[in-house]
Amino acid sequence: MASLLLLLLALSAPGTSLFSPGSGRLLPYDLLYADGVRAYFARDWPRAAELLQRALHSYSQLLVARRGCQGRCREEAGFAGPPAAPYWETRFFDRILQRAECLGECLGRRLGSEPSLHRASREIQEDFEQREPYNYLQVALFQLKKLDEAVSAAHTFFVANPQHLQMREDMEKYQRMAGVKLESFRDLQATLYWEAYETGVQQYNVDEYLQAAVKLEESLQEVLLALEDCRALCEGPQEDGTEEEMQPGLYEAIAAHYIQVLKCRQHCVLEVATKPGRVSATDDFIPSHLDLLQFAYDQVGNQALAAECAASYLLFYPSDELMLEKMKRYQAELGAGASITARENIQRYVQRSLMEKKLIYYAVEHLGGTFNDPDPWTPDELIPGSLKQKHRENQEKQRLENLDVGEQEQRGPFTFEGITVAMDSHQLNGSQRVVFDRVLTDSECKDILRLAKAAGGTGDGYQGRQSPHTPHERFEGLTVLKALQLAQDGTVNWRDATLLLHASEKSRKIVESYFTPGKRLHFSFTHLVCRTAVEGDQDGRMDLSHPVHADNCILDPEGKECWREPPAYMYRDYSGILYLNDDFHGGDLFFTEVDAVTVTAQVRPKCGKLVAFSSGRENPHGVWAVTRGRRCAIALWYTLSPEHAEQERMEAEDLMRQGDMEQELSHTDVEEHMGTDHSGGDSPEPPVPKGRARSTSQRRTSGSESGQQPQKLRARDEF
Repeated sequence: MASLLLLLLALSAPGTSLFSPGSGRLLPYDLLYADGVRAYFARDWPRAAELLQRALHSYSQLLVARRGCQGRCREEAGFAGPPAAPYWETRFFDRILQRAECLGECLGRRLGSEPSLHRASREIQEDFEQREPYNYLQVALFQLKKLDEAVSAAHTFFVANPQHLQMREDMEKYQRMAGVKLESFRDLQATLYWEAYETGVQQYNVDEYLQAAVKLEESLQEVLLALEDCRALCEGPQEDGTEEEMQPGLYEAIAAHYIQVLKCRQHCVLEVATKPGRVSATDDFIPSHLDLLQFAYDQVGNQALAAECAASYLLFYPSDELMLEKMKRYQAELGAGASITARENIQRYVQRSLMEKKLIYYAVEHLGGTFNDPDPWTPDELIPGSLKQKHRENQEKQRLENLDVGEQEQRGPFTFEGITVAMDSHQLNGSQRVVFDRVLTDSECKDILRLAKAAGGTGDGYQGRQSPHTPHERFEGLTVLKALQLAQDGTVNWRDATLLLHASEKSRKIVESYFTPGKRLHFSFTHLVCRTAVEGDQDGRMDLSHPVHADNCILDPEGKECWREPPAYMYRDYSGILYLNDDFHGGDLFFTEVDAVTVTAQVRPKCGKLVAFSSGRENPHGVWAVTRGRRCAIALWYTLSPEHAEQERMEAEDLMRQGDMEQELSHTDVEEHMGTDHSGGDSPEPPVPKGRARSTSQRRTSGSESGQQPQKLRARDEF
């Protein structure tokens, strides 16, 4: 936005004006935008609306011109074949110069002015990519009483910015307004393939395979066209906003720019597969089309097209056993003489992508730089040896994340003495879910409850205030570090505070043994949480104690997706809840489908009961309202990444070790002085330490293995 303000100041100088709309020239969109915003702040609504609409039109036409010219010049000045020696260099660059001349002439003719006039700053480009002009436009149109147009502009902005709180309120107001037509809530920049794809997936999910195939075919063709459009724009000028540096040599400059273009082209699949308003792309967007299509065609009896789609899918995953088995069946059904080949457009797509990846990886290995490969199907043999180890580590982590509890159970029996598996994933109607009983005794639960009560409002800052999730409950939270610090000061019992650490560590070992044997789980965060129903404020209550959510991704019930992107805690791999009591009404944990509505399982809290599950989209969960009493539990989150281990816990463990040593020394001194007899009797409760200074010993860091410092987290209740 800084560049926009500078542009506004420049345009406010005397003599600054805009080209006449009738001149035949496409005016630069950044100038129109700046003037439109200036009119907006001057409350000149007619002029603001006109200029903002012209800016959007100019931006759209600029993209159309660039795509069109790239396509035309590729045909007119393309490379017909390899240049013959010995004049390969001059002939090669002859075509490059012709292509450059063609692009300049084509763009100049279509735009009616020098193409360089249409180069905007990166900040202005981001405004248009994020649909910011529509935010200004909807206000101007509303002020002009053009209600339906204002609604369309607002909806277009909101689709790409669903977290924008002010626009969310505006949309709710528009929905309540009389006279607003339902069809006005439309996305003015909607892409055809998203609507077709989502409709096709919905029809597929209700077994309407013929209709699904039609929509998925439509989506696939539009996706491939969108990819070509995106790739064409990669060849345009690169505006990275950096200051001009020393120019490299001829071949270095060509290589650097070409590899930059190839990386941009590779990432087009992520751009096309990312729904407006989201950061994360839909995984395996093109292969998923083919997988869905082959199944849909098989269900409606068209084995020829099903086989074609299966063969196309195998171009991405040639070792997919399930698809290979299907190919054998399709070949048998169609006859031994039937020829089954992959679609030509998919063959071209895969071959071209692999050639580009090979060049990029070569450049990264020999010329430096990095490359984040957007495709999980890239063959392992294509990746240089120096980069394979990191690639394998990422694959292994992904495999563990997707491993079902049933697969883990097959590795061997659960061996923790006295602890039983009360419900597994099958009984909980899901995947990677489990319930353990008898993790704590009744006495241990009472001790930790005493700790929670003694900490009261001195915990991690919530001080028994209104819950962040509902006004009908009060909320108290205590971290392990705060518990040990309070024990140091004598505010809470030392043994109770250390029991909190021991109980949570016991839970970690249980979850690690069950879900990730051989792979260490690290604490991501530990939180003792109590929720208390507000007396006299429960009548007609319809809300939840904690709304449905997932722990490492942003749940999107309408799109039936969970987006692994900030502000979600993406590094969290497993979650747990260790319950301390059941003397309250409500407060049951429940799991749902990704729609956040269909309940699949419910767990009633009880002292010593531990619920554990993977933290991703497969386990959305929430908590029913606590309508009477006080519900306490230890909330636990774990990660496979040591760099994201909980730093506060390590500090707490250091304090606990120091405190235990001091108590042992103190107890030894008393024995020597008083002649304590160890022959019998119960050991007395150790004295509560008071006024002990914080440990100054060298603290262990979770990043000691990886060389990174762990991330310090705020106290937050996730359940």
